[in-house]
Amino acid sequence: MAAAFHPPLPMPALPRLHRRLALLAALLATLLAAPGAAAAEPAYVPGAVVVGYAPSAAAPAYQQAVAASVGASLGATADARTRVLHVKSGTVGATIAKLRRTPGVAYAVPDPIAHADAAPLPDDPGIKGFPGGLAALQWNFYGPWGVDALDAWGNVQGRAPGARGVRIAVLDTGIAYRDLGRFRRSPDFAGTRFVAPYDFVDNTPYPVDRNGHGTHVAGTIAEATDNGLGVTGLAWGATIMPVRVLDSRGYGDASTIAKGIRYAVRHGARVINMSLEFSTSVSASEIPDITSALRYASQHGVVVVGSSGNEGEARIAYPARTSNVISVGATTDDGCLADFSNDGVGLDLVAPGGGDDAALANDPNCHPGRHGADIYQMTYTGSVSRFGLPSGYDGTSMAAPHVTATAALVIASGVLGARPTPGQVECRLKQTARALGIRGPNRVYGYGLVDAGAATSASVQTPTCLTAAARAQR
Repeated sequence: MAAAFHPPLPMPALPRLHRRLALLAALLATLLAAPGAAAAEPAYVPGAVVVGYAPSAAAPAYQQAVAASVGASLGATADARTRVLHVKSGTVGATIAKLRRTPGVAYAVPDPIAHADAAPLPDDPGIKGFPGGLAALQWNFYGPWGVDALDAWGNVQGRAPGARGVRIAVLDTGIAYRDLGRFRRSPDFAGTRFVAPYDFVDNTPYPVDRNGHGTHVAGTIAEATDNGLGVTGLAWGATIMPVRVLDSRGYGDASTIAKGIRYAVRHGARVINMSLEFSTSVSASEIPDITSALRYASQHGVVVVGSSGNEGEARIAYPARTSNVISVGATTDDGCLADFSNDGVGLDLVAPGGGDDAALANDPNCHPGRHGADIYQMTYTGSVSRFGLPSGYDGTSMAAPHVTATAALVIASGVLGARPTPGQVECRLKQTARALGIRGPNRVYGYGLVDAGAATSASVQTPTCLTAAARAQR
C-alpha cells in the first residue's frame, strides 16, 4: 500500500521579500535577539525622580522650592502630593538620597518602565506588502486561532530555547537540508541543525527533497527564527532528522515507511512527524510493518504524530488512526474544521492547516464559502534551487507539524520532568488544548486546538490523566 500527502495547489512565482520588519521592543531579548542586537531597553526613565509629599507639604510653592534645592525642574502632577522631578543624567541616585533627608518629603524613588507581558514578534519579514505583516501571514503561530508561539517561546527560554536539544525525525519527501548537485539548502535552514539523514527511497545517506512538501513541513517545525529572512519555525532550536520515505510525487509504500520509523527510533528521535496518509479504505491488517514499527517507537519512548487525512471523511486515515499515534486534523484561520480534513472517532487534536471552512451548521466559527488563508513556510518555487513563500499549501500535512513542534517544546520545557513518556506528552497536549465545538472531546475537533503556550507553561496544572497515562506506558 502506498501513502501520499495532500498535494498543494499550483505554486505561483516567488513574491519578493522585504528586508525586515521594524525591530520591536525587546522583552525576552535573549530569546529572539540576533548576535549584535541593540542593548536592552532601560529599566527606569532617565533623569526622572518621583517625589511624594507629606500632607503638610502640599503647597505648590513649597514643592517648587524643594525641586530648586536639588536643581530639578517640576514635571507632571499625578495628584496634589506627587511630583515628577527632572534632573541631570547620572544624578538620580544622589538626588533621591538628598530628597529623602528633606522635610515634607514622604518618599523619593526612580521612575521604573513597565512593558507588555509578551514577547515581541521576530524580525523575519514574511512577504513584502502582505496585509498585517508577519503576524497575519503566520496566523497559525500568532493569530487568534494560532498556537500561541510567543508564549511558548517565553516559557522555554530559560531552559531550552526553541526546544533546543530535542531531536525530531521528519518522515517525508526529504528536506532541502544541504547542497547536493542541483539541489540547494533552503536559505531559512541556515541556522537549523540536521543529524542522521537517510533516504529510504533511493537507499542513500542524502535525503534531499525532490518535491517541496517535506521542506515545508520541516519549516513549520524548525525553520530559523529571528534571522531577518522568510518566516519562523515553532520549535526553531530543535534538531531535525531528515528521513525520506516518499518519492518525488509524494508517494511511499508501507514497508519503506516502517523502515523509516525504526531508523528514527534507533537514531535517537524523541518525536516523529508523519505528514502522510493511506486511503481511508486501508485497514490496520494491511500495514502490519507500520503498526509493528509504531509499537516499537512507543516502547522506546518516542512521540509519534500523524495527519488525519484530507478526504473530508468522518474517518481517520492510517497511520494516524493507530492508537499510539497522535492524530491531527486541520483548522482554518476562522478556528473551524477545514473542509478537506478527516475527522471522526479517535481524532486526538486539531492544528492550523489552512484552507476553507467546513460546513458545520452549529459551529459559529465556520463560514463556508469564504476563502481561507494558507500556511506559509519557505520551500521550492518551481525548481529545487529556488526558494520562497508560495501560496497553496494547506492540508492535515500542514497541521501535524504544529503538534510535533509543540510536543518537542513540552519535552524541552521540563513541565513533565526530564524524560516524559509518549502517553504523558499526549495527555499534556490534549488537556491544555483549546476546546472547539461542543464542550469536551468530540469527533470533529478531538480535544481541541493545540496550544503551545499553555502546554509549556509551568503555571498550568498537570492533568490528572498523567497518572493513568504513565501506567499505560509501563
